[in-house]
Amino acid sequence: MISFKVFAVAFAALATQAQAATKGEIDHLLNYVKTTECRYERNGTMHNGAEAVQHISKKYRYYKDDIESAEDFIKYSATKSKMSGKYYKVHCRDQAPVKSRDWLFAELAQYRASQK
Repeated sequence: MISFKVFAVAFAALATQAQAATKGEIDHLLNYVKTTECRYERNGTMHNGAEAVQHISKKYRYYKDDIESAEDFIKYSATKSKMSGKYYKVHCRDQAPVKSRDWLFAELAQYRASQK
């Protein structure tokens, strides 16, 4: 029979692995935004990737206690303005603008597929 202590250690190790994976995914998404050639629209104002990531990082720090997954990161930090309620949009050359959340969820899916 497995002792509670062995179970607790195994559970803690899995939790640590999950946290590391989530941090890796969030770091990837931040770098993806920072290095994009697309323009990030926030409340009607266009920003380059470096400017966008500064704002997203600020929101990430504010909501850090509520974020348990990369999906939470996107929801809380990179979806829409808390003040105006307007969704952030991404404008890439020769493509229709898309909501930043959709753009980031697509990149997250690609990143996860590449990690398998």
